Amino acid sequence: MVTRERPTLEAVARRAGVSRATVSRVVNGSTTVAVGIRDAVNQAVEELGYVPNQAARSLVTQRTESIALILPETANRVFSDDLFFPAVIRGVSMELDAADKQLVLMMAGSAASHDRVERYAMAGHVDGVMFASMHGADPLPGALARLGIPVVCSGRPMTPAELPVPYVDVDHVGGVGKAVRHLLGTGRRRIATIAGPQDMIAGIDRLTGYQDTLREAGLAEHVAVGDFTRESGLRAMRQLLADDPALDAVFVASDMMAHGALQALKDAGRRVPEDVAVVGFDDFEISRLSDPPLTTVRQPIVDMGRTMARQMLGLVNERPSEPDAVVLPTELVVRASA
Repeated sequence: MVTRERPTLEAVARRAGVSRATVSRVVNGSTTVAVGIRDAVNQAVEELGYVPNQAARSLVTQRTESIALILPETANRVFSDDLFFPAVIRGVSMELDAADKQLVLMMAGSAASHDRVERYAMAGHVDGVMFASMHGADPLPGALARLGIPVVCSGRPMTPAELPVPYVDVDHVGGVGKAVRHLLGTGRRRIATIAGPQDMIAGIDRLTGYQDTLREAGLAEHVAVGDFTRESGLRAMRQLLADDPALDAVFVASDMMAHGALQALKDAGRRVPEDVAVVGFDDFEISRLSDPPLTTVRQPIVDMGRTMARQMLGLVNERPSEPDAVVLPTELVVRASA
């Protein structure tokens, strides 16, 4: 079998009639080369089918052209039926693809994988690191930022960092307030909640929105806690019904948990919304297909991913195009469940 030799910088230089150094500057994106010469080099690159050696290019540019998205979750969680993760990844990918950057997806759901991710980023394998679905006061974003690695987070940090990092979040408290006020407006008075995990800012803020609104209305709280999975919603709804069989509404902090709650209510012989109204949070596609269709708070998850990626590209290119703190709006979508 005849192996075709890979075109070299020298071959491109001969074809374009310029020096090897000039070709190197052009293929590495230099803007100091005259337009006519740059066009000649690009034409020679196209004619010869030259592909830059990424390893050598990285030595010149100090760039890997890769950005990591770290999900502090297990693979089973990320690749489950929860549509949050693919929506974030889709949003990030749209922006990075347009910028000709490579997305490196990493999961850090255990102490060992967390350490491996830290070593990978500190070794310079990526130009920046984005975090989504963070639990607790994770020290890794701040540690990487102190080393000069660009860092962006999805979700407001739980505790103030020594070195603040840019983040994208949504208006959890305001969105939940709209949902609970909607339930109040339909005459519901024994309103429970299935809160999200309390080691995540989304879980904390959505519980705060529920509590603040009920406090303003002078009503008692009925709280169970899940972990954003369908199974935890099923268990939590059963617990709430056992604790107070007279409940007439429930705000659920995620659509996946809300689907579990709907199943628990059906198993208990409760009609939705006649006996118990249900509101979720996310507005996944499956919420329009549930029985009955789910009233929910829409959060723009794809836009979150896109905004994170734009923040990151601004940091990497030293040309910020987004504020350091972005809070996207939420919207109540009313359907048959409430």
